[in-house]
Amino acid sequence: MTKALWSPAESRRTHHENSGFATFADPDTPSYVDVDGKPDFELIQSSAEFSLLRRRLVYFIFPMSALFLCSYMTFVLLSAYAYDIVSKRVFGVVNLGILLGLAQFVSTIIITLSYARYARRKLDPQTQVIRSMAGIEEK
Repeated sequence: MTKALWSPAESRRTHHENSGFATFADPDTPSYVDVDGKPDFELIQSSAEFSLLRRRLVYFIFPMSALFLCSYMTFVLLSAYAYDIVSKRVFGVVNLGILLGLAQFVSTIIITLSYARYARRKLDPQTQVIRSMAGIEEK
């Protein structure tokens, strides 16, 4: 494809404002589509928008994974080495070990729901920005 070259005396803004239907001016937002009309994945991966998406994902995933791993390992280690603590009855036949085990299910559900909320608020809009720049329509 041919691109118009501006003379040093002309400014791009003047030409862009006075241009008609067809113009060779650079678009305001970059396009991540190659000449075949397919997404240019290497260009997408090196873009600032994709870096922001990865950063937002990492900021959620690593702390939540570490939190869950610590809570689970605490439960396992208490169950294995602190029998006196986990066998303490709380009420009836329910002891602290059973409650800690059930807390693992509760924490998993809480982490899953918080990730779904985080993804809906922070990740999905950023993904839509990248998809629109890549020319991918939502299904």
